[in-house]
Amino acid sequence: MPALNDVATGPFDEVVAAADVPGVVALMARGDRVHVATRGVLTLGGPPVRRDSLYRIASLTKPIVAAAVGTLLADGALELDEPVDRLLPELADRRVLRAPDAALGDTVPAARPILVRDLLTYTCGYGQSMELFMADPPWPIATAMASGRLNTMGPPEPDVAPEPDAWLAELAELPLLAQPGAWWLYNTSGQILGVLAARAAGEPLPDLLRRRVFEPLGMADTAFTGDPARLATAYEGEKVWDAPGGRWSTPPRFPDGAAGLVSTVDDLLAFARMLLRGGGDVLRPDFVAAMTSDQLSADQRAHSGAGFLDDDLSWGFGVSVTTRGPRAGSFGWAGGLGTSWHVDPVRDLVVVTLTQRSFASPDDFALHTAICDAAYAG
Repeated sequence: MPALNDVATGPFDEVVAAADVPGVVALMARGDRVHVATRGVLTLGGPPVRRDSLYRIASLTKPIVAAAVGTLLADGALELDEPVDRLLPELADRRVLRAPDAALGDTVPAARPILVRDLLTYTCGYGQSMELFMADPPWPIATAMASGRLNTMGPPEPDVAPEPDAWLAELAELPLLAQPGAWWLYNTSGQILGVLAARAAGEPLPDLLRRRVFEPLGMADTAFTGDPARLATAYEGEKVWDAPGGRWSTPPRFPDGAAGLVSTVDDLLAFARMLLRGGGDVLRPDFVAAMTSDQLSADQRAHSGAGFLDDDLSWGFGVSVTTRGPRAGSFGWAGGLGTSWHVDPVRDLVVVTLTQRSFASPDDFALHTAICDAAYAG
């Protein structure tokens, strides 16, 4: 690939070189020109990170699974505005909490079924709001979500959740937090979307992603497991959270469509370029346009976006979109284990930053912001 030798990459390299994390791989690309900078080690005391090092990308999984659903819509295996009941009968006839802090049995009937569109836009009625984490005393729904095997709250843990059918049955025991289509709620829609996609395709989610997304795009290193020799150690602060031979070294029972994948900077660049080119041979242009543009009403966003979506951000299909300001029209997201992905169609710019120190506070995201700013300045 041609290097970015005709633009200033010095500031980008300087930010990466000064990074206070165990290991970072960062990529900036404009058109066909690519520049990659690395610093640090795969694990403390271990070999240096390389361009092809593997990272747990957590929530960067979300747009990839949304794209896979786009292929199923194109094939007619799914319809955007059909109820999910046909393939997910466990979620038929939902009950909804009378209030977010109500007892689990204090419910009303859902006003309508959950639609495929609701899962793509994260408005299905299940999911996270900041109040869910901060309420004192805890909401009963938060206690129930945290106490089971659903792994719908907190970081992804591949060794916790059961296989997909059992996972969905356990989720279906809980009422919705909000009426379908009413509120944007984080994360759980992506997990359900993975189950829906697998059932619609008649094959496990890892096989579906490989056949419909990874192989066509040459994303050879993206999967639900990672080679321990290339996988970075995950840290929570200075403490090891997951070692290379840990939770991502064996296939999970539940392939988490919201946060389960590992990947590399070049694989994420390939995925970004597919979207920048209108879907290529993978997606239809109309789905790409919808996926990467604002799909939320003001009411959907207002109830629960705070803390997840900044004032200039909204949501498309499995990805955040910038709605105003100098970077309006760009899209991307971050993964809570220390990764970020930003795509600007106006400038044909892609920025990928992979670390493996989890985001415990806004300060942890400062490096990602600085790397993105340096890419824009280049």
